[in-house]
Amino acid sequence: QVQLVESGGGLVQPGGSLRLSCAASGTIFSFMRWYRQAPGKQRDWVATVSTGGSTYYADSVKGRFTISRDNAKNTVYLQMNSLKPEDTAVYFCNVLKYGSSEDYWGQGTQVTVSS
Repeated sequence: QVQLVESGGGLVQPGGSLRLSCAASGTIFSFMRWYRQAPGKQRDWVATVSTGGSTYYADSVKGRFTISRDNAKNTVYLQMNSLKPEDTAVYFCNVLKYGSSEDYWGQGTQVTVSS
């Protein structure tokens, strides 16, 4: 059974930093991603890391956020720097089962950027 446990959200002032973690278990995964959903808006893709470590970012976070993974721990991270109020959202990790089209979602973690 696949389980995803997210952590690391919270309240931070503009310009601050947070690091999100998503620990996955139950199988092995290929692509690992982060999405976010602001109140009243659709869920948007933020970043992706492949099995080999290649990374891809939405233009809105490029240069400020860094996605990474620890394959030994089956964990994906999102380092968020220079945070802006518009980064406020619930952040979700999404993982793709290796060799499959099945994907799984974390429970979400709230990130609030406010002074």
